This record gives sequence, C-alpha cells and structure tokens, in this order.
Amino acid sequence: MTHHPAPEAPRAQPSALPARLAALAAAALLAACGNLAPVHERPTVTLPALSAAAAEGAASAAANAPAPLPAWQDLVREPRARQVIELALQHNTDLRLALLNVERSRAALRLTDADRWPTVNAAVSAQRAPNSQGVQTNTLQAGLQITAWELDLMGRLANLSTSAQATLMATEAAQRAARLALVTQTLSAWLTLAADGELQALAEQTLRDRQETERLALLRHRVGALADGDLRGVQALTEAARAGVAQARRQRALDEHALHALVGAPVPAALLPAPAIGALAAVDALAPLSPALDSDVLLRRPDVIQAEQTLRAAQADIGAARAAMWPRITLSASAGQVGSQLSQLFEGGHFAWSLASSAAVAIFDHGRNKANVQVSQIARDSAVAQYQKTVQTAFRETADALAGFSSWQTQLDAQRAQLQAEADRHRLSRLKYDAGAISQVDWLDAERSLTSARQAVVQVRLADALNRVALYKALGGDETRTAEAPATAAAQAGMATVAAAGTVDSPTTVAAAPRR
Repeated sequence: MTHHPAPEAPRAQPSALPARLAALAAAALLAACGNLAPVHERPTVTLPALSAAAAEGAASAAANAPAPLPAWQDLVREPRARQVIELALQHNTDLRLALLNVERSRAALRLTDADRWPTVNAAVSAQRAPNSQGVQTNTLQAGLQITAWELDLMGRLANLSTSAQATLMATEAAQRAARLALVTQTLSAWLTLAADGELQALAEQTLRDRQETERLALLRHRVGALADGDLRGVQALTEAARAGVAQARRQRALDEHALHALVGAPVPAALLPAPAIGALAAVDALAPLSPALDSDVLLRRPDVIQAEQTLRAAQADIGAARAAMWPRITLSASAGQVGSQLSQLFEGGHFAWSLASSAAVAIFDHGRNKANVQVSQIARDSAVAQYQKTVQTAFRETADALAGFSSWQTQLDAQRAQLQAEADRHRLSRLKYDAGAISQVDWLDAERSLTSARQAVVQVRLADALNRVALYKALGGDETRTAEAPATAAAQAGMATVAAAGTVDSPTTVAAAPRR
C-alpha cells in the first residue's frame, strides 16, 4: 500500500499571528473584569446594654492597668496544669480534626485556583482517514495542547476561588477557636479536679473528727454522762460525714475520668492535684487579668472571624451562581510537529498550530441556574443570621464574665470572713459544751455550720477561678495575637466599632462600613 503524505497544515500569516495573540491576551485581561458577587458588608448587630454588674466589672478591669491578654502559658503558672494542657494540645481528637479541616480547605483552595489557569498537556496523536480524494492518509502529531480553558469574563471561577479562600480562613479561625476552647476547658477541668480533691480532703478530715467525737461520746455514755438521744445525734453526724466522703471520692473520680477524656490520653498521676487541703492553691497561680476592653474586642474572637469569613464565602457563591447564567466561553489550542511519518516529527518545517473557541449558554435547564442562585442567596442570609448570633453570644459570654470579675472576689472575701466567724463559734461552742453550758444540739449545729463554711470557701474560690478562665476565653485569649495566617483577615477587614460597649443606659451596636 502506498502512503501518501498528509497535506501541510495551514500556516498563519506573520501579520495574523500577533493579532490573534493580542486578542487572546485581551480576552485573558477581560477574565478578571466581571464580578457579580454582592459587595461585602459586615452585618449590623444591635446588642443590649451592659448590666450594672457587668459595667462595674468592666470599670474594675479598666482600672487595673489594662494590658494585652497574656498567652495561656503565662496565664497558667501552675507547672502541672500547664503540662496537662500541653498534653491535651498534642492528643485531643477534636483539635486534630480541626487541623485536618484546615488542610482540607487549603487543598480545596489550590484545586479551585487551578481551574482558573489553562491546563497544558503534552500529547501525541495518530490518525488514519481518507482525504478529499478518498485516499487513505496518515496524520501524526506531537506537541502541546490546551483543552477547554474557560475565559472567566463574568467572574465565576474568581468567585469560586474567593469562596474557597474565605472557607480556608473560616476553618483556620475555627481551628484557633477549638485550640482556645481546649486550653480553657482543660484548665477548668484541672481546677475542678483540684477543688473536688480539696473537698474530699475536708470530708475525710470531718469524718476523722466526728469519729473521735463519737469515741468520746461512747465513753461518756458508758459511765452514764451522756443520754441515748445525744449519743444517737453524734453517731448520725458521723454517718453523714462517712456518706460525704463517699460522695466526694466518687465526684473526684468522675472529674479525673473527664480530664483523661478531654486530654485524649492518660494523664500521669504526678500531674494530677492530690486530694489534700490547699489543693486549690493553684488558683492563686493564675496570672491576674486586666484586659484592655477596646471597642472591637468582640470582633477579634476566632468564632466571630469564622462567622464573617463564612459570610464572605456565601457572598462569593452568589457571584459564581449568577455568572453561571451567562455564556461560558472556552478556548482550545494546540501546537507541535505534524507529519505523515514518525521521522517527520523530528524534522523542521512541519510545525503547525491551531486555536479554537466556543461559547455556550443554557437555553433550557428547567430553572437549574435560577434555583442555584436562590440557594446561594438563602445560604448568604443564613450566614448573616449566624454571624449576628455569634456576636450576640460573644457579647453575652463577655458580659457574664465581666459581671463576675469583681463580684466573685467580693463574695470570696465574705465567705472567708464567715468561715473565720464559724471557726471561732465552733471553738467556743465546744468549750461551752464540755463545760455543760450549752446543749449538744447547739454544739452539733456549730459543727455543721463550720463544715458548710469550709466547703463554701472552696466552691466560691473555684467559681472565681472558672470565671477568670471564662473571661480569658470570652475576650479571645492570646489567639488573636499569636495566630498568623487568618489573623491577617481580621486586619484586612478593618475592625468595626462597638459603640457604647461600657454603658448601661444605651444599647450596643456592632457595625462596619462596606469592605472595598
């Protein structure tokens, strides 16, 4: 069979090639011109006025030499608690999932950005077909190909990329929020374990004291110096103390199990607070908080940044959905060696290129594109509502923590004074009871009151410490100062104003100008 050479591919005239390349460059420049996404504006959120207690706490915080919030390593001065938090940061499953979500969002952004650029393939093709005279000819081609590169004239791909970038920033903020929550939850769990350990030690000491009292009461009962009813009262107090010990031990065991689960790995016993009186002294190891309550404190919280970036992604999705309703223009191109024989692919004078374009628009899609726009708009409205809810929650958490900033300390001072008074009363009652000046009922009442006062001091100290941890978390912790990548999003956003955040008479408004 005779092989006939393939006809040479038409070659572009020298004057036509620059013109086509110029048209291609102009089309590429137009690709970034269109954008059908709505202009981003941070939603306005009207907040209630601060309560009197919260306003007092804010004033107290402002009066104590306001300073930036410390890093959590500086906040937690107790070495064992700090090591437990570090273990949690290494082993907690929720934090690991948050980190994986960030990596997935980062990969999704690279994938979306890749769609905005042409894909260049190296290709070799062979074809055998009859020519115009009906003679079978061979056509071999080797070179580079660009297939269906979309010219993003209306910003569809650009908005998809913007949405993916905002989603990445949202997941990074979510990871920072998860880290801050883990630090504060672990610290709170460790402090709770220390407090319940001290309550257990108090219960055990109370049981020992009442067992000694019961032993003396039995001796007095044997010689007829104590009535049966009085002996039964002493024994009842002993059994109540024994029940209290069992309850305290059970509660501490539950606290320990919760801490192990939160950390995600067994916590060495050396890092756990021992059940002893004074175990809650770690509360005093917390660094004092005197935060600078500036006007944009709420907007620096990671969860608020996450909600706003989610809103930006939803707005970009609207632009992509709108652009899908316009014609979609694609380009295809190829360039390389062409010949009828394999040897010609390596010889000069056989170079050829081609350039083709197409435009397509949906004429009938049964309302698919329109429905897609509606879905994206509803998602945007949901993101607005979620942002407003997040800001309102942030305000409530901050106001609650500020309300306890000074009141818990005042209550703790009162509880300590009450404990001192009850201890003096108990000592005097015991002397009077031994001297026969008061009845056993009065002495037992003093015994119960002293036990309750001791427990109350421990509980209020714990509540004060947990409130300080909650205030640290409500103000965003140190994540707003140490995070790198997504923190720039907040800086680029331009922090909005929280008007009248420290007033009691007028409501608070969180608003911002449109972002350009």
